[in-house]
Amino acid sequence: MPNIDYSSFPRYEQLVAHLRAFATEYPRLVELTVIGQSHEKRDIYVVTVTSRDTGPAQDKPAYWIDGNIHATELLASTACLYFIQTLLAGYGTDPDATRCLDTRAFYICPRVNPDGAEWALAEHPILIRSGTRRYPYDEDPVEGLISQDIDGDGRILQMRIADPSGPWKRHPLEPRLLVRRDPDDAPGGEYFRVLPEGLLTNYDGVHVTVPGPSGGSQGLDLNRNFPALWRQEFEQLGAGPYPTSEPEVRAIVDFFIGHPNICGGTSLHTFSGALLRPFGSQPDDKMVAEDLWVYKAMGKKGEQLTGYPAISVWHDFQYYPNEHISGSFDWIYEHLGRFTWTIEIWDPKKSAGIDNREWIHWYRDHPIEDDLKVFAWAQQIAPGEGHVDWRPFTHPQLGALEIGGWQRAAIFSNPPPHLREREIARLPKWLIWLNLVGPKLDVRDVAVTALAADTWRLRLVVQNTGWLPSYVSKMALKRKQTRGVLAEIALPAGAKLLGSKPRQELGEIEGWADLHTGISFWPHTKPTSDRAYTEWTIKAPAGTQVGLTVWHERAGRITARATLAAV
Repeated sequence: MPNIDYSSFPRYEQLVAHLRAFATEYPRLVELTVIGQSHEKRDIYVVTVTSRDTGPAQDKPAYWIDGNIHATELLASTACLYFIQTLLAGYGTDPDATRCLDTRAFYICPRVNPDGAEWALAEHPILIRSGTRRYPYDEDPVEGLISQDIDGDGRILQMRIADPSGPWKRHPLEPRLLVRRDPDDAPGGEYFRVLPEGLLTNYDGVHVTVPGPSGGSQGLDLNRNFPALWRQEFEQLGAGPYPTSEPEVRAIVDFFIGHPNICGGTSLHTFSGALLRPFGSQPDDKMVAEDLWVYKAMGKKGEQLTGYPAISVWHDFQYYPNEHISGSFDWIYEHLGRFTWTIEIWDPKKSAGIDNREWIHWYRDHPIEDDLKVFAWAQQIAPGEGHVDWRPFTHPQLGALEIGGWQRAAIFSNPPPHLREREIARLPKWLIWLNLVGPKLDVRDVAVTALAADTWRLRLVVQNTGWLPSYVSKMALKRKQTRGVLAEIALPAGAKLLGSKPRQELGEIEGWADLHTGISFWPHTKPTSDRAYTEWTIKAPAGTQVGLTVWHERAGRITARATLAAV
């Protein structure tokens, strides 16, 4: 097992070395595949984890997990590595991990966005939202503040400038901490103007604009570039020129289309400490009821196993009122009907002792008492790093000022090193559970009956042993994404079918996800809806062996053999 330090974030080459080590040490459980290349031509890897001894991954129901589509959300990659190691260490010792890898497969992409992560992990970091391709324009900005490390300490902090009309003032109980001025504060006090640490281009002496990280040239958000409900830039920033325009997203979409056995997926992000479910674009009452009930059951289990609350993106995680999120990884539910979750790992607010359900708007507005709590917490878990004391600096354009304040990358975007492994250890049990509840096709019975001399009836009964139906979701049915269970018989030379086709369509098979309680007043009218069968009439000598194959795009593929003989 590779020796991985989960308190640090691996650079690209080290990450790939870890993945190769997994594949080398566990060749019967791990396969490493390149699914595409990033904008800067780095390979994007997917790790397939399943027991090859029980069949290939493509013949089993599967679950997708990815991380680090956003550049600075580095804990997501570490969580993927931790999950892979948990699966491998648990195979043969942990019943759930063992059953999962024997009957199902995982496809894990630890770093969707290797370019953005490399920028964030550089010796002199460049912090961007997502992709490194210049967008929306392919030239440097001619004016504005370019955020960068100007004092050479390897951190990008803040600059504060004394200004009697500035909007910031010292916290009344902690002078190192700045808070917003009250609406009725008299002018002319000790106030400050706060800017990101950086240099100005074509400064006119009055106006300062901040085009964005790295000068505003990297405006892409790869998690707005997926096909479902994609919207143009004027409607949603960072969406790219067209759906899947970015190679990282296109690689994922192509992989999903080429792997119909994937039943669901989870995308790992930071930060908020929440399990996010669709819809991002409309309220719950627009979702098919059965799918919403499944989502709520999954979320309840997720809350029990991770400690994070399960919430709706539309109802609880909108960035701005009446501005919805689309073009995201929720594409796999919106278009393909596969249940998707986004896990926002790490809740700094709650860790600081502030427990409320304002996932987004708390950062816009909260009592200054909360600032003091966060400051005290930062001093405790990352002294001198979470909040950096202000120190004088002579800026080449702005003159005397101070550099310091919040280093958000140290305690907000990701937890400090000593808390990282504890945080990602929350996830594996739920991720395994999400795979285990998917559909699973099994042969229940094969029966041969003699009809006449050398004439036989063969009956094949199959069953879905999973909680979810073979089609996974009602959205999949609505989008016509699956074709039902298929069964095929293979005959040797000299045998022939009488009045039946070699391939039969058995339709979809239910699980028990929609089953009501025992005291429900709705009757359960189809108690065997988890089963299906087909029959063939065959003319062949006694003792002839025939092959049977049963498959469903999402519920797996199974094979069996039957001998034509009287019982």
